[in-house]
Amino acid sequence: MRNWNGWTAGVVAASLIAVSPAAAQSVKLTGIGGQTATVAATDLAAMPRVAVTLQLEGGRSEACEGVALTDLLQKVGAPQGKALRGPEMADVVEIAAADGYHVALALAETDALMTAKKIVLADRCNGGPMAAPEGPFRLVVEGDLRPARSARQVTSISVLRLPAAP
Repeated sequence: MRNWNGWTAGVVAASLIAVSPAAAQSVKLTGIGGQTATVAATDLAAMPRVAVTLQLEGGRSEACEGVALTDLLQKVGAPQGKALRGPEMADVVEIAAADGYHVALALAETDALMTAKKIVLADRCNGGPMAAPEGPFRLVVEGDLRPARSARQVTSISVLRLPAAP
């Protein structure tokens, strides 16, 4: 093995394997009350599928598919439909990515009774699974004119309650 400043190629290779996308083959979900669930690619494949178009920079787009964010949030008890009122209108959904990128959405904007816009955790684009650096999971927010909220390599999704105004 080759030695670079005290590091062997084996150590470097082991480090790269430890942070490879294969380590992020699931997404952790957390609800307001601390409920947790984990969904893997096989779980997503078995759930109802939604098609959505991802708008990219320069006017390009990709046809993607995945699971509606609201279906995933249901797994951790997030209020939906008519239960989404009052203090729940200030709840937010935080999406975290492997590279430290974070996106926040209002919980209300994920609900089908509040908006017709699709928000999807995609696991397929352009007819196949997504590889790094986009996948294996990417948030797609339909209607966004640029993909700034379409976080790549999603690792966790959490529902948070903002404190009440004084």
